[in-house]
Amino acid sequence: MSRRWLKANALLTPTGLWLGIFLIAPLALVVQFSFATRDTGVARAVLPWTTQAYLTALDPAFLPIFGRTLVYAVATTVACLLLGFPLAWFIARHGGKYRTVLLAAVLIPFWSSYLARIYAWKALLDGEGLVNTMLGWVGLGRDGGFLLTHGAVILGLTYGFLPFMVLPLYVACERFDFRLVEASYDLGHGRASTFFRVVLPGVMTGVLAGSLLVLVPSAGDFVTPKLLGGVDQSTFGSVIDDQFRGGNNWPLGSAMAVLLLVLVVLVLVLRGRRGEDVL
Repeated sequence: MSRRWLKANALLTPTGLWLGIFLIAPLALVVQFSFATRDTGVARAVLPWTTQAYLTALDPAFLPIFGRTLVYAVATTVACLLLGFPLAWFIARHGGKYRTVLLAAVLIPFWSSYLARIYAWKALLDGEGLVNTMLGWVGLGRDGGFLLTHGAVILGLTYGFLPFMVLPLYVACERFDFRLVEASYDLGHGRASTFFRVVLPGVMTGVLAGSLLVLVPSAGDFVTPKLLGGVDQSTFGSVIDDQFRGGNNWPLGSAMAVLLLVLVVLVLVLRGRRGEDVL
């Protein structure tokens, strides 16, 4: 072994220990629990090992919840992309000396608790909340407000994960050569043609990276569906949380968590290597 190899591995040792203790070990425990047997006592998961939890998790009764989770995640990703792209483009193209201030404004929500912000949306969307009251002035109010609806859940998820879309898009837009847009106009292309033929391919790494950063956590989020939704808005994440808490069924919750992790890994594989420059 060369001295250079030893130095390189010595630098990686702290990171390796951190990942091993706080990532690999907990994940191994979750996988172990998923094959255990449910116990109503203190242990929560005991031997013998069995696949019953996976059979229960794959029961057709959970398919609507699984489908709803995917719909929420995809809808949130699309909404964040539609809102985040113009903002990222504006900051990169027209931000000038105010770019740092604008980026800081995007990150301001992270300075407060995510739970507190979702509770704030709960108050805003309530029947007597500000949103329903203002919409009521123009005849668009809703009895009981907008809580416990699919739209409320998607709105909360979009609000929470929008910065994860904006930042990768901003990096991609900043690297984009804006002279290509002028060249496209000079060659006779209109705005729509320029966007789809020049701009979008040029920032596709940011689109893929931002979509991944939004899709994955929104699929596993359980706080927003619990606070802004109801039973009809349950997601895979909220069901997993229920199994570890009131349900007292750690094997089923672990099995569902493993299945959700497998879904995330599949998304990563399908993504391929595109977007790595931004990530």
